[in-house]
Amino acid sequence: MNAIPNAGLTRRSFLSASGIAVAFALTRPAFAQLAGGGEGGAGPAVVAPDLPGSLKNWPYLDSWIQLDEKGHATVFTGKAELGQGIRTALLQVAAEELDLPPTSVTMVTVDTARTPDEGLTAGSHSMQDSGTAIRNAAANVRMVLLQKAAEQLQIEPEKLSTTGKGQIAVADGRVVSYGEVAAALSLHVEAIANAPLREKSEFRTMGTNLPRLDIPAKTTGGQAFIHDMRLPGMLHARLLRGPSERTRLKLPPAAEIEAMPKVVKFVRNGDFAAIVAEKEWDAIKLMRRLQASDYEPTGAPFPTGSVTDTLKALPVRDIVILDVAHPSATPVKTLSARYTRRWISHGSIGPSCAIALFQDDLLTIWTHSQGTYDVRRVAAELLGRPIEKIRAIHVEGSGCYGQNGADDVAAEAAYIAMTVPGRPVRLQWMREQEFGWEPLGPGMVTEVEAGLDASNRIVAWKYDVWSNPHNNRPVRAGGVLVGNQIVPGFPQPEGKEIPMPEGDGSRNSNPLYDLPNMNVLYHFIKDMPIRVSALRSLGAHLNVFSIESMFDELALAGNIDPLDLRLNHMADVRARQVMQTATDAFGWHKRQKKGPFHGFGMAFARYKNLGAYCAVCLEISVDQNTGRIMVHRVQAAADCGEVVSPNGVQNQIEGAIIQSLSWCTREEVTNNETIRTSFDWSAYPILRFLDIPEKIDVIVEEQPGQPFLGVAECGQGPTSAALANALADATGIRFRDMPMTPERVRAAIITL
Repeated sequence: MNAIPNAGLTRRSFLSASGIAVAFALTRPAFAQLAGGGEGGAGPAVVAPDLPGSLKNWPYLDSWIQLDEKGHATVFTGKAELGQGIRTALLQVAAEELDLPPTSVTMVTVDTARTPDEGLTAGSHSMQDSGTAIRNAAANVRMVLLQKAAEQLQIEPEKLSTTGKGQIAVADGRVVSYGEVAAALSLHVEAIANAPLREKSEFRTMGTNLPRLDIPAKTTGGQAFIHDMRLPGMLHARLLRGPSERTRLKLPPAAEIEAMPKVVKFVRNGDFAAIVAEKEWDAIKLMRRLQASDYEPTGAPFPTGSVTDTLKALPVRDIVILDVAHPSATPVKTLSARYTRRWISHGSIGPSCAIALFQDDLLTIWTHSQGTYDVRRVAAELLGRPIEKIRAIHVEGSGCYGQNGADDVAAEAAYIAMTVPGRPVRLQWMREQEFGWEPLGPGMVTEVEAGLDASNRIVAWKYDVWSNPHNNRPVRAGGVLVGNQIVPGFPQPEGKEIPMPEGDGSRNSNPLYDLPNMNVLYHFIKDMPIRVSALRSLGAHLNVFSIESMFDELALAGNIDPLDLRLNHMADVRARQVMQTATDAFGWHKRQKKGPFHGFGMAFARYKNLGAYCAVCLEISVDQNTGRIMVHRVQAAADCGEVVSPNGVQNQIEGAIIQSLSWCTREEVTNNETIRTSFDWSAYPILRFLDIPEKIDVIVEEQPGQPFLGVAECGQGPTSAALANALADATGIRFRDMPMTPERVRAAIITL
């Protein structure tokens, strides 16, 4: 490489070199138009298809990274911290590829005025999309820094190296800081696809257990969640609603309510009503007083029969997921079974909450929605305001992982805030409102028919799944409650399925196993008997439960070990490795029952058949007198590609295991014909500390250089299936309907 003419090596010469850092705010509006959601908020446009991850939607480096004159990096992500530790993991990725200390990197999560629109934070896509984008953007920035430094130092870039301390060094001892180079550098350039990434042997930050950024405030009573936010002059609002969806309060006249002491504002339009007060407790007392009013039903009766009868009575549209046929032996043993899951609440520890402020013609919304940009789009249509006059900022909430009430409460806070300009309005749902009005995880039914040949090969596989759509997340005003309640209202969106390979109710209905004959049919049910939307892992929870339960039923019928049956039908090398790792650590082939009502189970899945691999083994016992299931040991193994934070991955799998056990053994929403009836933790029990596993161990497979696969939702299906398999092993009874509550288990085993 030819040397560049000498420009000297002083701070002054760097500052006077050609090029000035482009201010991030100046580039943002242009890119917002370039990658905007378009009609209905369809998501960012692909403008650079050869770039990896979300770089293909936002290719300019200053969309992702800024460097100041001190060499400190500010990194921007369109993904939200939901408690899954993504802010920490993404900071590690950026610090590694920039070769900066983590303390020199600041992460900015979703803010419509500052960050790229990366769509929803969902489906274990954060590392796949944003992690990949940030890693490659940071590698590009490091490459550009080296090139600019080489120009200033009159030396080939190959003779320069970064030190991990925000410096660029030459072998002769000369150094220059990132800040000095950045001051003369514009990052308003498009990324290239092949910027060199750091090798694992060079890693300083990735692959280490950096302390989670979000944990200190949560463990010390700090401002951890949006619920903790307090703004100057803030007002408090509460909604006036019937006990659950499809009900309406019969409120007294507006003048009578407005005359009540402590009322700052009464907001009413159609069936939407809210009370605003200076103090939160006053707002709650006013709400309680007014909710003592009578209510009336506003819609069709809720179904009260079984989930199977309810779903099968509704119109369906059949979608072929798999239709594979190869000549094979005739089955000598055939099994058929039906598996079900009822409607499930998110059970968020904190009810949904939002804050909104209308000031100086700008509406700002603080929200814990997983779709912060969609919150902005919904508010623009709901209020008839230009979208550039609305800013939405994500703040972590105490519970979501799917569409709970976060989107609804954000739109409602925005609507109320427009009536009290200049004052922030904090709106929090009450616990009973969350249980009564949030979208639920859909009830589902599967039916499986499978056959073994004389060699215990699975030669027949027929699979049917019935489900409502699992993703009704609002992108227009008709998708939130207030948009349906005001007059004139907005049309509710039509339920649509998510195409495979992502899928919704069909997610993971296509087995990863190598089976010669497979017919998989999704009976998509557009009409929803109760309000439903996304809940963590979507249809993968019941589909994996069903597939992995049937594998154990086939293993029993063929008198073959469940692990052997799986390995005999698995061609994917990484899947086989994960199963072997988990079962070896568990001591699967050495397992021995300690007596009656003691058993073991395992299960496996690759999330969406394109995400993380996860295998789970359980050891359990059952109390014959109470039906209580005690989980003594859980051994899991996961392969999520390149590992950024080993402990972070373990945290995610541990959380998935506990959540899945709660779904599988406790959770179901109840209702009568008029209202939902599970309004609190006694009527909707979740797993308590007393019932969590005595020991959970998670092994994280190392996969240097492999793409990020995400983690968060890979454990839900395998855990519930492993529990059902262990329960069958312990009792000799196959439980196919969730939840497998202590009462139901006791009723089944009491006569044994």
